[in-house]
Amino acid sequence: MRILLLDLDSTRPDHLGCYGYPRNTSPNIDRIAEQGVRFTNYYTSDAPCFPSRTALMTGKFGIHNGVVGHGGTAGDVRHEGAERGFRSRLTSECFPALFRSAGMKTALVSPFGERHSAWTFYAGFNEIHNTGKGGMESAEEVTPVVLDWIGKNASEDNWFLYVNYWDPHTPYRVPEDYGNPFADEPLPSWITDEVLEQHTTNKVGPHSAREINMYNNTTNPRYPRHPGEFTDREGLRRMVDGYDCGVRFMDENIGMLFRELERQGVMDDLIVIITADHGENMGELGIYGEHGTADQGTCRIPMIIRWPGMKQGHVDEGLHYHLDLLPTMAELLGKTPMPSWDGASYAPSITSGESCGRDYLVVSQCAHVCQRSVRFGDYLYMRTYHDGYHLFDKEMLFNLAEDPHEQFNLAQSRPELCREAVYLLNEWHDAMMETMPFDTDPLWTVMKEGGPFHAKGHLAQYAERLEETGRGYAVPELRRRHPREFT
Repeated sequence: MRILLLDLDSTRPDHLGCYGYPRNTSPNIDRIAEQGVRFTNYYTSDAPCFPSRTALMTGKFGIHNGVVGHGGTAGDVRHEGAERGFRSRLTSECFPALFRSAGMKTALVSPFGERHSAWTFYAGFNEIHNTGKGGMESAEEVTPVVLDWIGKNASEDNWFLYVNYWDPHTPYRVPEDYGNPFADEPLPSWITDEVLEQHTTNKVGPHSAREINMYNNTTNPRYPRHPGEFTDREGLRRMVDGYDCGVRFMDENIGMLFRELERQGVMDDLIVIITADHGENMGELGIYGEHGTADQGTCRIPMIIRWPGMKQGHVDEGLHYHLDLLPTMAELLGKTPMPSWDGASYAPSITSGESCGRDYLVVSQCAHVCQRSVRFGDYLYMRTYHDGYHLFDKEMLFNLAEDPHEQFNLAQSRPELCREAVYLLNEWHDAMMETMPFDTDPLWTVMKEGGPFHAKGHLAQYAERLEETGRGYAVPELRRRHPREFT
């Protein structure tokens, strides 16, 4: 058995052809989707990068493993304490250890452990290939490493290869000589002139249209595809096309891997898993080029599983977490799931197309904002504890079937749905707190340590920029909400 997992950083599913995107961004990924199962309501439990991958590797929600942010106490996996043995439980209970227990060689091509000092990310791999730039790699730097590994190992049996690409992640780093295959393609129709004006004149907060570079409009000449700000459709095109070129360039490199695997004679029997750590807001909530909220744009991710001999061309519309992958793989490999895992297997969807989704999901974000959201029915309910300087309402409710880009907050008009969502959130929270030895929710640790890592120490200077750019009206409310940031 051979398994290839492609972890495509910041890739949102609705910018892939197989998820209905009209631009031709992903022909190689699309072909795999046609041959397997495509999941349409698949979410990371914890966003962004570090919390998401920690949840995947440990099989535990961030509230259990401790990693819900990018710094402070919430930037370290919780210690086992006095009960820790000669080796930690992660040795045998992490995601790669599952494949090793099945007699498979495990290999990783990724700089991620170094990027976030996330050394637990490396647990369980026999081989680790750090591509060396801490997530600033472009695909042409990753692909040769993967091709070299394939050339040396593909013909062997029983391996699991995890490959990490970064091109859709900001700053958009596709080589300039690649050109722009989308220069004549229409822009997203939902971003009308009225919406664009709102985003460029009224929106405040990091990674808004006027501050793509988080808190300012600085541009880096090394990355001409990535603007520091935009105020018109030409700038919007630069933003959207920059992202889509990243997806397309990455897809072409993935095609190189597939061709080499075909040349090695192993592609037909290869199990291929294509997913991401999180998506990317491209206008949702007025945010561009960032994954800083607990919403649909950030937390919905692609999942495609092609397993030869099993279901082909199937679309699963059930609700699933990315950490559900661990018990799913365990069931398909004939292994016993670890009791510490929080996931639920959806193996029947892959074997027979059986529906096995969850009733609702709770997704979290504590690196840029502090939010927990409930995904249920057609709705996404968002509860904000720290707004990350975006001036979000405490409660937001969106009908994703009618409003997939989160433009109309229904919280005031549908209070009964908000109450239902809060009940589900409390049920989830009770279950989480009851099933761990700790007495602290790390979201509140983040709050008590001064707020999200990416929203510390910037507000006083950012307020000056807001005044300079005609949005000073927001400063009094920011001062009221975050008085410590002005002292």
